[in-house]
Parts: sequence; C-alpha cells; structure tokens
Amino acid sequence: MELVADIPGLGGDTWKASALDKYLYDSLTVPFNIAVKYKWDQFEFEVNKTLVPPKEEKIIPVIDAIRKVWINTYIAEADSLFFIKYCPKFLILSGSASWNSNGTITLGTAEGGRKVVLYVLNEFRTKGMTGYKYSDSSTVKQMFHVIEHEFGHILHQNIMYPVEYKRINPGLYTGNWNNISDAEARRDGFVTAYAMSGFDDDFVEMIAIMLTEGKAGFEKIVNSIPAGSSVNGTPQAAAKAYLRAKEAMVVNYFNKVWDIDFYSLQARTRTEIEKLLY
Repeated sequence: MELVADIPGLGGDTWKASALDKYLYDSLTVPFNIAVKYKWDQFEFEVNKTLVPPKEEKIIPVIDAIRKVWINTYIAEADSLFFIKYCPKFLILSGSASWNSNGTITLGTAEGGRKVVLYVLNEFRTKGMTGYKYSDSSTVKQMFHVIEHEFGHILHQNIMYPVEYKRINPGLYTGNWNNISDAEARRDGFVTAYAMSGFDDDFVEMIAIMLTEGKAGFEKIVNSIPAGSSVNGTPQAAAKAYLRAKEAMVVNYFNKVWDIDFYSLQARTRTEIEKLLY
C-alpha cells in the first residue's frame, strides 16, 4: 500500500508566503487584526456541502472593495477603535455558493462575532477588473449585502435593538419565507423575503438593504408596494408604515447606541458601491 506523506488540512502542509499573503497581512491583519483564509480547508465549512475554492485573482479585488465599501465608511462615521473592537477577526472565503436542502443559498454566515464566511467570490466582478468590460451589479451588491447583514448581527449581539421593533408586524414571520418573493414580502412590510424568517434577520436585512441600495433605492422599494392588500390582508398603507417604522428604529439605534449618523453612513456606502458599478 502506498503511503501519503502529507494530507492537506491534517497537519504538515506548509507553503511559502506569497505576494497575495503579504497584501492580506498588510491590508487587514496589521491595521485591523483580521485574518483571511483563502487556501482551501473543508473543515471551515459544513462538511456535507459541495464547494469550490476561491480563484486567487479574485481575492485582491474583493478585499480592496471590502475596504472601500465597508471598512473605510464605518471608520469615517465612527472611528478605527470602534471598527477594530467589533469587526470579525477571521474571514473565510469560498468560491461558490452553499446550497441548502430547501433550495435556498447561504451567501454568508457569522459565528459569534468572530468569524464571517463569504461565499460566491468567483462570481464577483467590478468595473476595471481584468477580463471584464462591465461589472455585474447584482454580484457586487450581493457581496456587500452579506457583509452588512452579518456585521449588523454582530452589532445587535453586542447591544440589542429596541424590543419595540419586534412588535411592528409580529404575526407575519414565517419559516416558509423561501417560498415568498421579495415583492410579496414587501406587501407585508418586510424589506426582503428573508426578513420574514425572524426578528433578528428582519432587523439586519433592513440595515443591509438600506446601506447597499442607498436612500433613493430604499425609497424606490417602499414606493413599489402596490395598492390593495397582501395575501395576508396587510393594506398598502400599513405595509409602507411598517417599513418606515423599521427605518426610523434602525436610524435611531445607530445614533443612540453607536453614535453613528446612519444616513451619512448610507450615503458613503452607496457612493463607494456605485464607484464599483458600470
């Protein structure tokens, strides 16, 4: 029987630090104490999922975009001490999406505010990336939607949002959210279908959508709710009022708890996203 000297991931495997490793160390580890793992390790993910590693040529554009859209904007509105204290310390990168048994896709996860897993890196492309004439706005926004969503969880896990948020439309949360479209969810006063999965995800979905879509984009979502009632009997006026109440609570939470002007953060974030789009 032939013996295998080294099995990757089980110890003994080593590699020489590359220019990419130095970039990650200088860009994230030194200033923010954030480590990035891009070399493949199946044990960082659910072992029953079929995933692929990230393409190395994607990593610098992704990290550069993350610094501009997420890190720099929070630091500009709060300060570097706030970001260093609350940011996740470990980013795990996957090239593909993580498919679930119910047909949904997991695009990111956060574990206790320490580790964030980002998927679908191989689909990420922005204006100016080698080999692409145009960016794909959906994949760019998707990346930052995930990051803002997961960071929102970290914030509320440290200091909870007001309990009144859970009373806005409590009877409409459902485990069946994956069979509901975003448009249908908005008719019941939820910003996305995933927001219907529970209170916490509702709160952070509001944060993520408001930041990635910007003020004009959020206004468009609210104004897109058609006249009449939803299948659950929510009138148009009530659905819009629910979203406005949630918006106000998010803005107030950032202001009172974190001393952050949310609308200013929103404007900065959307501006940086638009620079990446065609």
